[in-house]
Amino acid sequence: MDKNIRTRFAPSPTGGLHLGGVRTVLFNYLFTKQNKGKFVLRIEDTDQTRFVEGAEEYISETLDWCGLEPDESPIKGGEYGPYRQSERKADYRQYAEKLIEKGFAYYAFDTPEELEQMRIKFKTETNPSPRYDATLRAQMRNSLSLTEAETAELLAQNTPHVIRVKMPFNEVIQFEDMIRGVVHFNSSEVDDKVLLKADGMPTYHLAVVVDDYLMKITQAFRGEEWLPSAPVHILIWKHLFGLENMPQWAHLPLILKPDGKGKLSKRDGERLGFPVFSMNWTDPRTNEATQGFRERGFLPEAFVNMLAMLGWNDGTEQEIFSMEELIEKFSIERIHKAGAKFNYEKALWFNHEWIKKLPAEKLLPQVKKVFADKKIDTKDDKFLLKVIDLIKERCTLLPDFVEQASFFFQTPEIIDTEAIQPKWDEHKNTFFIELIRSYELATSFDAETLEHSFKEMAAASQLKPGALMLPFRIMLVGGKFGPHVFDIAENIGKEETIKRIKQGLQSLHI
Repeated sequence: MDKNIRTRFAPSPTGGLHLGGVRTVLFNYLFTKQNKGKFVLRIEDTDQTRFVEGAEEYISETLDWCGLEPDESPIKGGEYGPYRQSERKADYRQYAEKLIEKGFAYYAFDTPEELEQMRIKFKTETNPSPRYDATLRAQMRNSLSLTEAETAELLAQNTPHVIRVKMPFNEVIQFEDMIRGVVHFNSSEVDDKVLLKADGMPTYHLAVVVDDYLMKITQAFRGEEWLPSAPVHILIWKHLFGLENMPQWAHLPLILKPDGKGKLSKRDGERLGFPVFSMNWTDPRTNEATQGFRERGFLPEAFVNMLAMLGWNDGTEQEIFSMEELIEKFSIERIHKAGAKFNYEKALWFNHEWIKKLPAEKLLPQVKKVFADKKIDTKDDKFLLKVIDLIKERCTLLPDFVEQASFFFQTPEIIDTEAIQPKWDEHKNTFFIELIRSYELATSFDAETLEHSFKEMAAASQLKPGALMLPFRIMLVGGKFGPHVFDIAENIGKEETIKRIKQGLQSLHI
């Protein structure tokens, strides 16, 4: 790349951030960092009716959790600010007026009632949804159908109006997409989109072009749902700033439902039992709460890795990538054109692999938090690090650490005696009474010594060690799970081990 790369993520603060939005950020970020460029976060809050309190903060927190920190943003600032569109309102009208002067936009004074009448009046079997376009604009109330004097009078009276783009009739509009190659449109398939609303705020169509120009954006990654809007944006670019200044566009494939039938939605997650938002989100308007990947127990490394593989690969069999590896190996050429099916089981696999991969020190803060949330005291960090190393291969989500390791920190309240009782007898009972005495006298309590003495005693009692290991595990842990049983005994210590055997024998009451 021979020019200074500048990319942007420009979300609307309307709610939680869907994983498709985070993937758009990720691909922006990887491309930008690979090319030593600048990644910009711009908040597109021009539609004040859809603005949701707390959504902007949520977006910033998401990017922070994922390790996708922007170089310029409303928080960090930068030389191309402000980074909220609502704070740039004064910029937009002059550009809309400039398009009118050039003959590529016009004032429209139609009331909501007149627009509704248009949809009813011109509705036919072949055109069930009439649009405000080149075929109908002459029959509406706008500066193209009115005289100059009539238009000037309406403007002088501050008559509510919008500014619409004037789409040409039956022209081919094309551009080259970084993922899809050359894409063609017929201008007649696009209506005359509103560029400036009656409240003076721009719509996305005008604001995205003006801001990308003023912020010197060189590449724009966005979802393929924005492809139908491309002809409008191309014309605005052409008539305001010249196509040579237009960013390269990359329209990313959709993330699809698990069955591949349609775009993945929040409702799909609710229906199928998995998150689709990056983090927990509670809508302040409805108080509806939605769980996120973070709170479900995903590591940010795994979440980002999983997203990268939804619609991209590096051409090898490798699936586990660190952020540094993704930055090094990312290529737009290997982004798929087709949508990518979301597979929650695969997402869980990524998380399991990352839990196994990361050192205990890296997992420590997050594991401490899941224990703290359950009001379990994990003692000192040194001990918790040992526990993490013992059980991390058994954990898929962070809350699994509590399920798999709470017995290291507290005596199990219930033990699964039903798993022991059918094969329990006086002989085994006597063995564990003797084991207590042996452990009470033990001067060394490491796993190797404990296992050796356990097996020696089993042989002397003419019992198979395998028949005794399950009862021993259940006495210490409460159930049929956990790491090597003698590692457990070593880590909970002599006093606690003996206490749990005694409680187990009382529960079995022979």
